[in-house]
Amino acid sequence: MTRGVFGDPNPPDQKPSRTSGIRPKPATEGAVLVTGICGRLGRLLARELHRSDSVVGVDRRPFTGRPKDIVHHQVDMRRKKMKDIFRGRNIRAVIHLGALHDPRRSDRDRHAWNIVAFQKLLEYMAQYEVPKLVVLSGANVYGPQASNPQFLTEDAPLLGAQHFGGMRDLVELDMLAQSFFWKHPSTDTVILRPCHIVGRVRNAASNYLRLERPVMIMGFDPMMQLVHEKDVVRAIQLALRPEVRGIFNIRGPGEMPISHLVRKAGGRPRVLPSPLARVAVDQLWRLRLSSFPSQELDHLRYVCMVDDSRAREELGYEPIYSIDRALRDLRRVRYLL
Repeated sequence: MTRGVFGDPNPPDQKPSRTSGIRPKPATEGAVLVTGICGRLGRLLARELHRSDSVVGVDRRPFTGRPKDIVHHQVDMRRKKMKDIFRGRNIRAVIHLGALHDPRRSDRDRHAWNIVAFQKLLEYMAQYEVPKLVVLSGANVYGPQASNPQFLTEDAPLLGAQHFGGMRDLVELDMLAQSFFWKHPSTDTVILRPCHIVGRVRNAASNYLRLERPVMIMGFDPMMQLVHEKDVVRAIQLALRPEVRGIFNIRGPGEMPISHLVRKAGGRPRVLPSPLARVAVDQLWRLRLSSFPSQELDHLRYVCMVDDSRAREELGYEPIYSIDRALRDLRRVRYLL
């Protein structure tokens, strides 16, 4: 889950395509429940959805600046109160954004939140026969590997936890959602796997690109994909449509070598041999000068890019925010710190 300011007075660099302005139908019967609504993506999504739908938010954090017509429950998803929310309301769709990504939290904390809480959520969805589930996973579940093809499809194995234990529960969460898809065919389950999300979010990719002197590994400059946070919000909205189901990779407008992205973001890469790079990143991590853990250094060595053909064909998804715009919004957060 991420935090950040919201609101964006500037238009995107590119003109909206046929799918950029989503005009949802008037609200249908039942509410849309959004977990992790107080994170950056949750807030952006809530401000879009509440214009046409009844929105119920669940998050342990307070929802400051909440639109008055959004109901917010400040509860832990593992508590009995969560079942009361399903029992007391007609929920027609659940959007799960409530995964915990903080690498500074213990493995036990992350597992309890990401797996135990999600299992409870799936249990309530089955019990109350909710017809739609949208789960935000991520392309990182595929894992950066030397043997990866240039572009990974949705059928690629999930190897993200092989070298980074912090990804283990996120891979398990994705697999739990897949299992639910097959066990409960009456629920239209959608799993979205976006590439690195940037903008005003605070996550590993954005934090890395905000560094003034980010570490790069000598001899490696892999291509990387970025997607603007608002394009991800649009993909979630498209996934809410009736009868949409399955797994969809989500990517931005293109790909670029990491060195180019760093320079476009205003940084000056510090190129180091692999052993020194790990030492440098670990030192920055210990001093809390960086939120980029050394376990993710493989992303600076190997490609982990996705093919989004299925999302374009079946969701009607097209990214509308340029890489330049995404990096400009990313830099804005640096200046606000």
